[in-house]
Amino acid sequence: MSNIPPLQTLHDVFGYSTFRGEQQAIVEHVTAGGDALVLMPTGGGKSLCYQLPALLREGVGIVVSPLIALMQDQVDALKQLGVRAAFLNSSQDADEAREITAQLMRGHLQIVYVAPERLLMSSFLSLLDEIEEGAGIALFAIDEAHCVSQWGHDFRPEYRKLTVLHERFPHVPRIALTATADAPTRAEIVERLKLEEARQFVSSFDRPNIKYRVTQKANARQQLEAFLDSEHANDAGIIYCLSRKKVEETAEWLKSRGWDALPYHAGLDASVRNQNQRRFLREEGVIMVATVAFGMGIDKPNVRFVAHLDLPKSMEGYYQETGRAGRDDLPANAWMTYGLGDVVSMRKMLDSGDAPEERKAVERQKLDALLGFCESTSCRHQTLLRYFGETHPGNCEQCDNCLSPVDTWDATQASRMALSCVYRTGQRFGVVHLIDVLLGKNTPKIQQFNHHSLSTFGIGKGLTQSQWSSVYRQLVAGGYLESDIEAYGGLKLAESAKPVLKGEAEVWLRQDVEVVAIRKVSKAERGSRAKEGYEEVADDPLWHALKAKRMELAKEQGVPPYVIFHDSTLLEILNQKPGSLTEMSQITGVGQAKLERYGDAFLEVLEDR
Repeated sequence: MSNIPPLQTLHDVFGYSTFRGEQQAIVEHVTAGGDALVLMPTGGGKSLCYQLPALLREGVGIVVSPLIALMQDQVDALKQLGVRAAFLNSSQDADEAREITAQLMRGHLQIVYVAPERLLMSSFLSLLDEIEEGAGIALFAIDEAHCVSQWGHDFRPEYRKLTVLHERFPHVPRIALTATADAPTRAEIVERLKLEEARQFVSSFDRPNIKYRVTQKANARQQLEAFLDSEHANDAGIIYCLSRKKVEETAEWLKSRGWDALPYHAGLDASVRNQNQRRFLREEGVIMVATVAFGMGIDKPNVRFVAHLDLPKSMEGYYQETGRAGRDDLPANAWMTYGLGDVVSMRKMLDSGDAPEERKAVERQKLDALLGFCESTSCRHQTLLRYFGETHPGNCEQCDNCLSPVDTWDATQASRMALSCVYRTGQRFGVVHLIDVLLGKNTPKIQQFNHHSLSTFGIGKGLTQSQWSSVYRQLVAGGYLESDIEAYGGLKLAESAKPVLKGEAEVWLRQDVEVVAIRKVSKAERGSRAKEGYEEVADDPLWHALKAKRMELAKEQGVPPYVIFHDSTLLEILNQKPGSLTEMSQITGVGQAKLERYGDAFLEVLEDR
């Protein structure tokens, strides 16, 4: 084990003068040879928790990672820091793999990333046996450890076999890490990876720099463009859609409106996916429109927004996806629009799948928790953290409910009308027809089924169509109504509707704000108002000069700009204006290797201004 203090290595290699949160305790525990389970939010500094011990301990650190993109990103960043790092995965040809294997055997490498499939190959395990006998294995890091859970959102069956590390290398410390795991998932990680003796480090799941907003769906495209135009005219971001078709249509529509948008889903040719991902990582201001196939392991720190045009499947999925925004701790937005159709289609998808009933029940519970979050009138940060077993005082001033408190109303009578209409029409019609009945519209469908003769026909004229739509959405989200798959999405009463119909229970709903018409903004106007995401520096020529230099160096090195320096480091350079390499070395994120490689270049930019 190295005699160099962890804090010195932290500064010299990574450019940080202090640890964050529980990083120091984790680093010291693993460096001393202990096993650990680390739960830390995206952007909280998980990678450092295994990278630093790998440098402080004798031998090579083996990192199990599920995604090729993540490996490449991490290795690029480590090489910039002067760390001898490499990865082994299917993207390499035989000659490359042989060369890295030879470096491993010679003890030349400090950190190696490997996919679980490769690690589990008998030939690779035999190679690890030889390495342990020779240069030694510093540690095993199991990243994205939630992949071991069958109830998780990124289940990978190969992860279940990683107990071989404990059985075959009992004296090598293991550190399992994840950004999202509720209590059941956490227990399953411990059980499946044989980490019963491991020390657990659970950091706060709060991401105070992210502003959460959920808006009622009207014209989703116009709402999205209004959001982008007002807050993210030149920013990198991710837009999630449920279907491949919607991904492609949304990306095409955004491009036609002047946005630099790219599609990403599993149905695209691999070369197109890789090219689009590369552009997103290496260029500024690119928007990725994607299914959930995109995102896990994406290290781009300056993603300024994540938008959802469709409802995710669970709170874990929502937290993981929105957590890809603002990894640099600078302000970021999590914006979602959803409506009744999202609730019905998601429940229909869960119920019609081939999964065992036990799994369906768990997935329904997870979806219900997310619906509760969407319809909540309290602090979003508080609601989100409560799901993960953490308390929050509320009043975050970083969510829609805190910034514009939501009114509630006694919707008991309206709910009885809505539920009664479902019952009277036979529990097999969709919300559009039900509202037509309540409003007393004489449509051909109402005539066809003789619904104009029902007692509920025309009794709901006291509310508008959009208000009834809100009532039905919230009744479905609240579990009073269920979608009937066999009736093609028709609504039927749930057990919890009976006390309401009998007058034994009250129903209070959130008062939706009427969605106003959205003015279209021209490309020229949007361009003139384009912001860089940080209003205080948007018009500063020096800020743009620093970014231009970073992009120039990134292209020379063949790496994404943020691998040179994060935006937060550039902002500190802008504000501190160091006049020498010594002063530059005090900037957060400027380690020795980067100081030697880039210090003079950025000092020249400062001198020229």
